[in-house]
Amino acid sequence: MPNPSFSMFNAMIRANATKIGDPISGECMILYKEMLVSGFTPDWITIPFVLKECWRRLDLPAGRSIHHHVLKFGYENDAYVGNGLINLYSVCGGLEDARKVFDEMTTRDIVSWNSMIIGCLRLGELDLAVEFFMAMDERKNIVTWNSLITGLVQGGRAKEALQFFHQMQAAKDDDDTNIVIPDKVTIASAISACASLGAVDQGRWVHSYLDRKGMEYDLVIATALIDMYAKCGYVERAFQIFNTIQNKDVFTWTAMISAFALHGYGTKAFELFQGMQRSGVKPNAVTYVRLLSACAHNGLVDRGCWYFNTMINVDRIEPLLQHYACMIDIFGRAGLFSEAEELIRSMPMKPDTFVLGPLLGACQQHRNFELGVKVSRDLIRLEPRNHALHQPIIRSLMKVHDIKKTVPGCSVVEIDGVVYEFSVNKSPEELMKKMQGVLVLLSNELKIDKETSFMA
Repeated sequence: MPNPSFSMFNAMIRANATKIGDPISGECMILYKEMLVSGFTPDWITIPFVLKECWRRLDLPAGRSIHHHVLKFGYENDAYVGNGLINLYSVCGGLEDARKVFDEMTTRDIVSWNSMIIGCLRLGELDLAVEFFMAMDERKNIVTWNSLITGLVQGGRAKEALQFFHQMQAAKDDDDTNIVIPDKVTIASAISACASLGAVDQGRWVHSYLDRKGMEYDLVIATALIDMYAKCGYVERAFQIFNTIQNKDVFTWTAMISAFALHGYGTKAFELFQGMQRSGVKPNAVTYVRLLSACAHNGLVDRGCWYFNTMINVDRIEPLLQHYACMIDIFGRAGLFSEAEELIRSMPMKPDTFVLGPLLGACQQHRNFELGVKVSRDLIRLEPRNHALHQPIIRSLMKVHDIKKTVPGCSVVEIDGVVYEFSVNKSPEELMKKMQGVLVLLSNELKIDKETSFMA
């Protein structure tokens, strides 16, 4: 287009910044440079869209150049431009720069606060995100609440996430109406928090909240419910929800396969995988991790090898460390040490503790002390400060020199302010009887559950 006007430049920059396509095409920057060469001065509309292209491309140097133009053209006090700079620095890992921009802004809006909170969460600064959240002088919206709750769940602080979820519900206007109503993102995050904590009662309450509010179950929420009930031990309830879902995706199938595998229902997991294949849904890497884990716990070497080869040759999924760890576990439990060592040698990446750990456990189980010492030394190189990894070497040396342990190991537990000591030779008799009774009761209930679950 010959001699485009200023408004045309802005329209083209905006169109390229918001289009769904190749984020590294650089069209916005090219147009921006052409605009400057044509003698036009960018305005408060131009700058944010150019900054957007910079953070989409993770191009921090280009973003800093645009920041200089912000100062040069006098837009440093514009909230729209400031929010773009906060996004740029937080996405590119420059949290200190983002905070500096935030602190120097004379005018902030809800987007400024949300951008800062999201930036902190993105970079793992959970405490700082909470500080910003608590310090907000703007009215918190659904994005604010969802960002914090979801970020805390993903950061391993599920208990705090649930506390904020309840605070969100308790926040009222002067006329006693809810300031913010939870949406599907909030609910899915709250359910995930319950799953992480094993808090089935709170999970049930969130589930009932869905029904009371008449919220539709999308695949994200349904999958979160399956995961929550399974992790809390209610596999049958998870399966009931699974069976109500239409058009299941790979995450839904994988969640239910994981539930069966986690609780020892290997056959159910394998049958469900066949159903997944018949439905035309292609498994992902996580699906195969769960299947291989089920094979390991059920001692199914041939089936495990078949899944591993199918993953590579049929579904074209490159094995990750988790897959190799499962296969080593499968071979190790079966005492197939040659196969395990051969697989480790064939790995395209170096084995980590998750790969070598199961092999060490298998060496202890099958009393393969020679290999156990070798694996222990490899593990010690990876984690030199982990004292537990030195034990197999010590035991092997004791065996060679015929040194016997004469002092029994012991453990202590505090109950109602009283410390009890347990050892091989001597333990509180009355407490031991009570504990044995509880263990027998739990064992009987587990047997009943195994016999009665999924009989249909």
